[in-house]
Amino acid sequence: MKVEKIILSNFRSYKDEITIDFNDLNVFVGRNDIGKSTILEALDIFFNENKGVIKIDKDDINKQAIAEGNNEIRIGIVLGDLPDLLTIDTTNPTTLQAEHLLNRDGRLEVIKKYPNAGKEKVFVKAYHPTNPSCSDLLLKKQNDLKKLLTDEMACEDQTKNAEIRKSIWEYHSDNLALDDVEIELAKIDAKNTWEQLKTYLPLYALFQSDRKNSDGDSEIQNPMKLAVQEILKDQRLVDSLNGVANEVEAKLNEVAGKTLEKLNEMNPEIAGSLTPVIPRAETLKWVDVFKNVSISGDEDIPINKRGSGVKRLVLLNFFRAEAERRKNENNVPDIIYAIEEPETSQHPSHQRKLIEAFKALSDSDNTQILLTTHSPSIVKLLEFDHIKLIKEEPSKEVVNVQRNELPYPSLNEVNFLAFAESDDEYHNELYGFIESENLLGDYKDGKETITYIRLKHNGDTLEEQKVISEYIRHQIHHPENELNSRYTDQQLQESIGEMRAFIEAQSL
Repeated sequence: MKVEKIILSNFRSYKDEITIDFNDLNVFVGRNDIGKSTILEALDIFFNENKGVIKIDKDDINKQAIAEGNNEIRIGIVLGDLPDLLTIDTTNPTTLQAEHLLNRDGRLEVIKKYPNAGKEKVFVKAYHPTNPSCSDLLLKKQNDLKKLLTDEMACEDQTKNAEIRKSIWEYHSDNLALDDVEIELAKIDAKNTWEQLKTYLPLYALFQSDRKNSDGDSEIQNPMKLAVQEILKDQRLVDSLNGVANEVEAKLNEVAGKTLEKLNEMNPEIAGSLTPVIPRAETLKWVDVFKNVSISGDEDIPINKRGSGVKRLVLLNFFRAEAERRKNENNVPDIIYAIEEPETSQHPSHQRKLIEAFKALSDSDNTQILLTTHSPSIVKLLEFDHIKLIKEEPSKEVVNVQRNELPYPSLNEVNFLAFAESDDEYHNELYGFIESENLLGDYKDGKETITYIRLKHNGDTLEEQKVISEYIRHQIHHPENELNSRYTDQQLQESIGEMRAFIEAQSL
């Protein structure tokens, strides 16, 4: 399953409910402290249930929401690409579709609520029957369900709750009164529904750029830890490990049994008071068995304890290797890689290779990539549909950047909006765009001019009057001409602002 949307409310700077569309490669850009990392960390809380990198606490509740009396954080996801067969109750086989547990769009929408940032409550938002005659069936026990059956309702097997619910809903099929309903999974008849659903969810791994590691760290940032989780998604391997564990358990029980048998011959009282304690195979956590895997240096220093540059370099090549492996392997598990500021401590050439790896990974089956960046250079390596711009005006929103929605169709424009990044290259593009649209005369009309001294090929000079944008353009194109005062950064920013305003006015 792949994440198609994330829904946040009352989580840090996201007070009002916001829905964010997800693609296979998503790069969040925006100014400092605007909420880029918040999105990645919300997903870590959702998927890893406070056992990952981020632990939810009361400081995560939006302060304005608290002032208004609302202390409940909500983090939700919408999942598509659902398996053809998805069983939510192995003892009473049924499906999400049959139980009306999908939303209006036929997607699985799971919402986790954290009252006062405490223990989560898990809900499914479903397009569900609300007719009083057939609503709340998932909350009813078998005896209560049977009471709703009538002679007109054909039920093939009244020992299965799913069959009873199916018969009741089919009888009322003309008047189900379907509507959006939030159903708490812990309360429905199949108590293990959420545990069943979790087995289908993608793995989620968050790698942070500036996270400080401690001796008690889970070391999830070590890619080898993630590899263990992914490998153990292979049910064939797990079955093999469980087979070995069952055999060891049987032999241990045999040894313990014979020991107690002999002890009983000598002291029945003591023998009767002793019981073998041997963990059953199904209780073993194989991830913990391999918890010490790592990539370490000559002095056994694990990767997550190394400097940020080395750590990032190892991660870079992990993702490059993953891109190649996932492209060539079949039936790889669903996974989401979330990486904050991949450019940190990396040479520009390494940054390019990393972005190439992320693009290749996102093209692989069952793989999604989430990035945050403060690097205009990274942005310029991306496509428009990779970028999600976080804005606060007029209200907080995350927008998908589309080429035809910008005043000027350029990734430099994205950098300007995201980081207030404006340089000579952006100035050239804006000026060239106005010129190519034959609007230069209109743009210069009525603007003040300053003197520019042109240097001719024969060495002569000529004084010309230029608007500031034209003056800057000439200096950028002719750095060899040192007869003019260098434009200031303030003049550059003002010129860029004037050209952007002019271009935007033309598109209205």
